Amino acid sequence: MKMLSLFVGLTRRLSNLSGRNGARYASAAAALPAPNRSPDIIHKQIFINNEWVDSVSGKTFATINPATEETICHIAEGDKADIDKAVAAAKKAFTLGSEWRTMDASDRGRLLNRLADLIERDRPLLASLECIDNGKPYRDAFNGDMELTIRHYRYYAGWADKIHGQTIPTDGNFFVYTRHEPVGVVGQIIPWNFPALMQAWKLAPALACGTTVVMKPAEQTPLTALHIAELTREAGFPPGVVNVVPGYGPTAGGALVDHPHVNKIAFTGSTEIGKIIQQRAGAHVKRVTLELGGKSPVIVFDDADLDYAVQQCQVALFLNQGQCCTAGSRIFVQAGIYDEFVKRTVAATAARRAGDPFDLTIDQGPQVDGDQFNKILDLIQSGVNEGASIKCGGRRHGDKGFFVQPTVFADVTDGMRIAREEIFGPVMQILKFSTLDEVIDRASDTNYGLAAGVFTRDIEKAMHLSHSLPAGTVWVNCYDIFNAQIPFGGYKESGVGRDKGQYALDNYTETKAVVCSVIQKNS
Repeated sequence: MKMLSLFVGLTRRLSNLSGRNGARYASAAAALPAPNRSPDIIHKQIFINNEWVDSVSGKTFATINPATEETICHIAEGDKADIDKAVAAAKKAFTLGSEWRTMDASDRGRLLNRLADLIERDRPLLASLECIDNGKPYRDAFNGDMELTIRHYRYYAGWADKIHGQTIPTDGNFFVYTRHEPVGVVGQIIPWNFPALMQAWKLAPALACGTTVVMKPAEQTPLTALHIAELTREAGFPPGVVNVVPGYGPTAGGALVDHPHVNKIAFTGSTEIGKIIQQRAGAHVKRVTLELGGKSPVIVFDDADLDYAVQQCQVALFLNQGQCCTAGSRIFVQAGIYDEFVKRTVAATAARRAGDPFDLTIDQGPQVDGDQFNKILDLIQSGVNEGASIKCGGRRHGDKGFFVQPTVFADVTDGMRIAREEIFGPVMQILKFSTLDEVIDRASDTNYGLAAGVFTRDIEKAMHLSHSLPAGTVWVNCYDIFNAQIPFGGYKESGVGRDKGQYALDNYTETKAVVCSVIQKNS
């Protein structure tokens, strides 16, 4: 069974995990362009109306390299005054008769393709910025994050001139058609775990639909968002169409959510903050889409290809240092293969290498910051206290940087904190089950519903599980396939609405019905 994921870097990692490294791994690593360990950080200000400006307050904040705990640079700190300026620019760019509103839809697509070309040109630099700002391995940033980012912009470039309404036969002498009109000024708040890719998930469909955008990147990882903002100007997007305001959630993010001239909010982040945004956006009846947390189950049946299932569960949990909303952090393994699965998983996990993310042989970088690092270690300790068996890892890696050892727990029960709470770190929980009905009930017993995985050779079993689990995505004999064409979002407290695919276009358009009286209707 072949790996389907576009995360090319992950295929190399999987080869290494299963012992099939050597020449193939070395050749693939050698093909990467050299990273820039000390890139010049040019864009540190706020991007409004295609201009770089200081914050109104003059304040800045530090962005930290999580591998060294050292300050990379200081970034302009936007707050309400800056959001007001950005929204005014976006609103002006969206006025009737503006360059953006009168632009041919096909030209919007050309601009998006031009932006993708520029990201391709700057790919090594952007991957290096992700590496120092987020901590993810350069190899994964270049081969995974940047590849998918480019593909997302190209995918929605193709959609730009294919967003249209219908003519509708109705009773009486009337001619009826619908228009899909851009929703207006959009506020977008993106997370720190996949900075450039999450920017693409939000920005690309919004621009394809013809909206204007004010974006707040995560304060932990603003560097790629700001660089790509400059690329939108170079690509030729008119002033005010794209605005990027770095700052903190309660100030800049809160002002964006509360602003009366923002017509829609798109947010990716924690369920806790998503609930606050949904409540506050209700004051102006804003349209809201939320992509939130998860506690995703992965179900491995005793008829599965065991080695392949172990490999895929490594991806499901350890991708991006475990900092992934779809992390398969509840691995349900059928009783007959449980002990062997645990044995092979421990061996694979112990072989994972944590360290300098610029080292092309490294599998795991640091967690994004000290808060996340401490939260993970606290949850690991709770697992020990509640009686789970820690099979490997469980401690800090090294004495500098926010590194956590890849960790595996066995003998986990459903009520433990590590089986209920989103850890967002490299900590795997392996639970035992016996029957199909039992695992459906247990896997579904969570407030979340973002994703799930199923490993089995029985297609009827796979389809039954896929249709029974309350999750927005179910991967069968694969995991973490993030292609642009596939819609993504959650059930229950994992969110509202969908990113990616054709479905994401619905987030950024309003449907208008136009009804015209005619002298005589003819079929």
